Formats: sequence, structure tokens, C-alpha cells
Amino acid sequence: MKKFNIIIYKIIITLLLTTGSLNSAEMTDPIKVDWSFKGITGTFDRASLQRGFQVYKEVCSSCHSMQYLSYRNLGEPGGPEFTEAEVKAIAASFEVTDGPDNQGEMFTRPGRPSDMFVSPHPNKEAAAAANGGAYPPDMSVLVKARKGGANYIYSVLVGYEDPPPGVTLDDGVYYNKYMIGNKIKMPNNLMDGLVEYADGTESTVDQMAKDVTTFLAWAAEPELEERHKTGVKVIIYLVLLTILVYLSMKKIWSRIDSEV
Repeated sequence: MKKFNIIIYKIIITLLLTTGSLNSAEMTDPIKVDWSFKGITGTFDRASLQRGFQVYKEVCSSCHSMQYLSYRNLGEPGGPEFTEAEVKAIAASFEVTDGPDNQGEMFTRPGRPSDMFVSPHPNKEAAAAANGGAYPPDMSVLVKARKGGANYIYSVLVGYEDPPPGVTLDDGVYYNKYMIGNKIKMPNNLMDGLVEYADGTESTVDQMAKDVTTFLAWAAEPELEERHKTGVKVIIYLVLLTILVYLSMKKIWSRIDSEV
């Protein structure tokens, strides 16, 4: 029995080592970016958020949904902070299915700020069928759902390369050095000059990848700035409380020393 346990133990160790070596061979560590929203005092770059939404709308929204966002969120504090008129115009640019009406029929209408982001597909099955069998994940909380967060999303967006010698890819599969297994079914949709930024910023692949990643980071954690502000206030309060407690204790012990 003891010999059997030793054999099983060796098999498990071998499998773990093999799995670790495969993972290390198939995935490159994400690029580390100095994001403005990182750190205890981090904040989102408003201009980058607005450009990021433009990239999502013009490039990503044809495949990826953002079901947890409404158009009015785009005008709320801590986010892209579009004006009320801009939010209304953005919402109205989408057709929303509504109803039923008095005749029991569904109908379409221009979007309103209170509407959730319109999905490009009616359901997951339709989305997968339209993308070669691969379901494009919802982007609402994608940054939080992926290990590596914003760095990983950005790295995948800029990580497309020609496959190295000896690597063959099936039709509709692309090589990406930051993807686990290095294979991805999403084509490289970013190219220099693809988007004409409203603020005149040059739309390089790197710039668009950073902007849309910033937008997705905000979408996944829209309360980030408020949480950071609260955290700073709590730290200041705790520091002041610690000083007051220290001074109080020092005064109390000084009296005891004098009595002795």
C-alpha cells in the first residue's frame, strides 16, 4: 500500500511539473502599463475614457456586448463624463427593441439614456454562430474577469503576430503571443488610423488599445475613483486617530511615572 501511494505521489508531481512547463511555454507575461487609475490615488483619464468608448462603439460593439452598462452611465461622475446632450445623442444613435404595443407587437425606437447598451446579437447562440462558433464575451466586467486585468486585455490587443515556424493554425484562428495557447479566434481588428478621434489624437494601434482598455477598466469598476477617495479619507482618519491615541497614552503614562 505504501509503495502504491509513493507511485501515485510521483505521478501527481510529474503532472504538475508538466502542466507548469506547458503553461509557461504557451503564455507570455502581459505587458505592464503605468495606468493612471492604478494606485490608491489613481483616477481615470477622461479624454482616454471618451476615446475608449469611441473605439468600443466603432470597432468592438459589432461583436461584443456590454449588458451591465446603460447610456446614462456615460455621463455620470467618475466616468467618461459626456454632457447630457452628448449622452442623449449617443443613446439615440442606437435602435432599441421595445414593446409590446397596444396591438401586442414589438417595435423599435431610438435609444434613451436610461436604456442598457444595445447588444449586437439577440442571444449567445446567435453571437457564436456569427463568429465561427466562438462566443464573443460580454465586455462589461471583462477586465475584472481576466487574470492580469487591464494589462492582459491591452497585451492581447497588441499581441497579434505571424505564427513562428512549425506552428500551424486552423482557418479562422490567429496567433497571439499573450493568449493562453497562443491561439485566438478574434481577428486583429485594430490598425493605425482605423478610428478618427474626435479630439484629434493620432489613432495608432497602441493608442486605441490603451484607450479601449481604460474604458473597459472603468466599465468593470465605475466606482473606482469614489472608492479611492474614501480609502484616502479612511487612512487620514486612522493616522490622526493613531496620533491622538499615542498622545493620550503618553500623557496617562507620564502621570503614573510621576506618582511612582
